[in-house]
Amino acid sequence: MRVAIVTDAWEPQVNGVVRTLQVTRRELEARGHDVAILGPDRFRSLPCPTYPEIRLALGGPAAIGRIIAGFGAEAVHIATEGPLGLAARRWCLRQGRSFTTAYHTHFPDYVAARTRLPAAWVWHYIRWFHGPAAAVLVSTPTLRRMLAAHGLAHTRLWGRGADLGLFRPHRSAVDPFADLPRPIQLYVGRVAIEKNLPAFLETRHPGTRVVVGDGPARAMLAARYPDARFLGALSGEALAAAYAGADVFVFPSRTDTFGLVMIEALACGTPVAAYPVPGPADIITPGTGALDENLETAIARALACDRALCAARGAGFGWAESARQFLDALVPDGEVRRAA
Repeated sequence: MRVAIVTDAWEPQVNGVVRTLQVTRRELEARGHDVAILGPDRFRSLPCPTYPEIRLALGGPAAIGRIIAGFGAEAVHIATEGPLGLAARRWCLRQGRSFTTAYHTHFPDYVAARTRLPAAWVWHYIRWFHGPAAAVLVSTPTLRRMLAAHGLAHTRLWGRGADLGLFRPHRSAVDPFADLPRPIQLYVGRVAIEKNLPAFLETRHPGTRVVVGDGPARAMLAARYPDARFLGALSGEALAAAYAGADVFVFPSRTDTFGLVMIEALACGTPVAAYPVPGPADIITPGTGALDENLETAIARALACDRALCAARGAGFGWAESARQFLDALVPDGEVRRAA
């Protein structure tokens, strides 16, 4: 099958949406499918207000349509609700083409955090955007229930995975945190306002708070919290060593729909401390971490978890099954069906 994926989030951005789409394309191509990514790199773009690292593409419906038609796409998936997603949605509706969408981010809460607009206002847009889709792909049962409560019941589950060859419960021969007081409390991800990092950096559990990642809030947070260690972005074996070498992984976000970093940490045998919100609530099972409205309490409880149990939980998330779910949800051109 020839699959066109339209996304406003793409390389060189580093985030869960981009990583999910990168691996999904790789998995589909390994199965013999052809995948075209229509991202901001194909069009003129402008920096996003308040978040210049994200580029807003200027591709309109006609330009998007020419690429989709020229590629001979048999199925269209619209991954994001930004300008390219809007253009692709408009073209598909004009052409009578079925398409699927995905709800990757708590967009209403994300916009509210950056603009102070009421989240309820943004939900009107979310319902309008995803309403015509043949199916809205969501990562967890909790998200499925949440979208149904907001009037979007035509959802399909599309889980996530981890690179289990890279993220494994083996500590590196060289301890990346050898000179730091234990326990090591680790955060990995974008260093941005919506990730709620101050909630983590203001905890006072003994040990060292370590932040791996980059983003627009890094300089400000590093200056405000000098006792924390900001290591910048890591990848490959260096990232895996950080996960495996930490004593607890802390996930302070309240707006992520899943959180790939949590399953990567678990696959390395590291328990997770988080708030009891969608995402963590779907991933963390008894003995693999702790959920609490007091993040310090969650950290203390997670530190007592069995690392072998954590690794077993992480090993249950594979990208092959994720790709199968994605493929099964697609609607080839000429078919009209909606999710149950």
